[in-house]
Amino acid sequence: GWVEQDAQEIWQSVPSVIQGALAKAQLNADQITAIGITNQRETVVAFEAATGKPVYRALVWQDRRTAELCQDLKAAGHEPALTQKTGLRLDPYFSATKIAWMLENVEGLSARVAAGEVLFGTLDTYLIYRLTGGRSFVTDATNAARTALYNILEGRWSRDLTALFGVPSRALAQVKDSSADFGTTDPAVLGAAIRICGVAGDQQAASIGQACFRPGMLKSTYGTGCFALLNTGTTPVVSHNKMLTTIAYQLDGQVTYALEGSIFIAGAAVQWLRDGLHLIDRADQTGPLAAASNPDEPIYMVPAFTGLGAPHWDAAARGAIYGITRNTGPAEFARAALEAVSYQTADLLTAMQADWAASGREVDTTTLRVDGGMVACDWTLQFLADILGAPVERPKLLETTALGAAYLAGLQQGLVPSPDEMPAAWALDRRFTPAMDAATRQAKLAGWQQAVQRTLS
Repeated sequence: GWVEQDAQEIWQSVPSVIQGALAKAQLNADQITAIGITNQRETVVAFEAATGKPVYRALVWQDRRTAELCQDLKAAGHEPALTQKTGLRLDPYFSATKIAWMLENVEGLSARVAAGEVLFGTLDTYLIYRLTGGRSFVTDATNAARTALYNILEGRWSRDLTALFGVPSRALAQVKDSSADFGTTDPAVLGAAIRICGVAGDQQAASIGQACFRPGMLKSTYGTGCFALLNTGTTPVVSHNKMLTTIAYQLDGQVTYALEGSIFIAGAAVQWLRDGLHLIDRADQTGPLAAASNPDEPIYMVPAFTGLGAPHWDAAARGAIYGITRNTGPAEFARAALEAVSYQTADLLTAMQADWAASGREVDTTTLRVDGGMVACDWTLQFLADILGAPVERPKLLETTALGAAYLAGLQQGLVPSPDEMPAAWALDRRFTPAMDAATRQAKLAGWQQAVQRTLS
């Protein structure tokens, strides 16, 4: 369950990719008005204050090494207070226990942090620090909200939680709006001094790129994992169905909240078919394989490779496949991997809609906007619409996460429409409508629920 990345390699890739993009666009660095950053949330880096260099590998959002610590904290009764302040749960997913693990296990780190020599940050903070030559130690509210150290109701780092996890507050970044002045790049890095004007965690950036600025608007991103966000407006909605209450964005000091459902494995299941089982050579082969599969071979894949996220939050669960016969082959495995994404989405939306209804809202939440690498597959989106019994909308621009980061940077510079006007600029590529009858849908969902119950630890 350990998932790490070389934080120095992450940093080295950024100037390289920026220079490559500039070359492709035939632009010089001094022609760029502003930079927007979007990043893996929850992934955390410990780095030197003097140099910005990492002192340990980045602990990635999927990392599960702190599962036992989370269980101990739950047993000690700490989860209700954490949830009340942060909207999150005690789970290895979030940054706080990752930082606590590093402080406990990386030799000499605790003393260096106490002395002010080492800082902690999510990837946006780390990259801004490196881009600005150490002059800006900042983050935005959407990333701070994913650490389990930030009080999303009061808009500040929680003294109770930083004390609980043993994290000195001065080792954490200043929190800003999602569209703000985050500093200026060191000219030695990119060849020009460029303002950094927009920052948001990847799922919030995708929601912004999908123009989900009105309460009740819903998007789901299908990449390595799957993350659904429902805009709930300026009032946070407390979940009674194990969803997360989080920050969608913060503009001009005003917080907009969201309900979120997190699925840890979506596209990663397709990667497993390719790289682990070698059943396919390319991810785009799964759609045609699924379409050619035998419908009389109903198998269910529960992809709990790193535990189950919402609405189960079972860190100890592990993946399983049910219903295999001697007739099961690569096509059926491909179909099961793609169908699992839709079944998990259905679980999230059912829980979200129940929370939304309990809050007394009457805004329509029945249309789902989707983005991410997996949504290029028409077969997947048609099955998703079928299993949800609701329309699914795919935008013309699938890279909505990058678009959201660019929008935030442009908003700070006055180059893009306001949030009120942005929905009119959103462009539809295709709308998938349900074609499955209700009885078939319910039978498939019942089979999925049975498979999940057998998988839970």
